[in-house]
Amino acid sequence: MIKILIIDDQPLLIEQIKYAFEDEYYKMNRVYNIEEVLKQIENKSYDIIILESELHKKDGFQICKEIRKFSSVPIIMITPMGEDMKKIMALEFGADDCLSKPFNVLELKARIKAILRRTKRVEVVNLSPEFEIGEFKINTLGRKISYKGEDINLTGKEFDLFLLLITNPNKVFNRQQLLEKIWGYEYYGDLRTVDVHVRRLREKIEKNSSNPKYILTKWGMGYYFKEK
Repeated sequence: MIKILIIDDQPLLIEQIKYAFEDEYYKMNRVYNIEEVLKQIENKSYDIIILESELHKKDGFQICKEIRKFSSVPIIMITPMGEDMKKIMALEFGADDCLSKPFNVLELKARIKAILRRTKRVEVVNLSPEFEIGEFKINTLGRKISYKGEDINLTGKEFDLFLLLITNPNKVFNRQQLLEKIWGYEYYGDLRTVDVHVRRLREKIEKNSSNPKYILTKWGMGYYFKEK
């Protein structure tokens, strides 16, 4: 059973989502108390979260930020139509994906399935559950990495992006390729999504993110992990 949490205060939207998933192998819950749900997320009670960016009592971006302090659970953020800046903000605050209202529930379902496929398995052949590359230690089962013995907290998409780059050293991937490989063919996304995730990843693994030594840019082509 896949457990999905909906953080939204619009009953009609919630009912539409729950109706679309009622015949699937999902359990949908709606949150009423933010503090209580943060405890449930910390206890790993959910597999994925659908989070409205504009809530009446609390800012959705702030909730996303609070969740990211202790959890890498996948988050899909719902933002207003035509407000691209809020989509970028959602990614900056740690969301894995964004969907603008109004949206087709079938598209939401496709995105959820794509995220869950990628969090349940590793798409790299012949990888050990735990291995080291340079001073990075990667745990593919726990989906965790550490650098010089210090744990680095990555979101699901950040981990997938890092794993793809580090296991293909010196191979340049353009943004479209990264969208397809990390977000899947179902993802109808903006290429800027890749740039935001690369920037966030650099901020977490690089000593100086403005002068990176690991994840580099091949100008006019794409991104790659530099093998030392």
